[in-house]
Amino acid sequence: MALMVPIRCFTCGALIGDKWEEFKRRVESGEDPAKVLDELGITRYCCRRMLLSHVELIDEVLDYSKFFGREEAV
Repeated sequence: MALMVPIRCFTCGALIGDKWEEFKRRVESGEDPAKVLDELGITRYCCRRMLLSHVELIDEVLDYSKFFGREEAV
């Protein structure tokens, strides 16, 4: 499974990509996203936005590659 999580915040440039897996795992296990972000040290609202609003679409996009004459996903 390919992931396309931004490595840096688009606004301030802080590193956030390394925190995605832990954030996702903890939120899926039922923890409050705000508490998880606080514990991961993500305090700027621009960085919080990057993780809270991220949607993994790469797997869906790769499905369309077969419609453009490519049988294998790139």
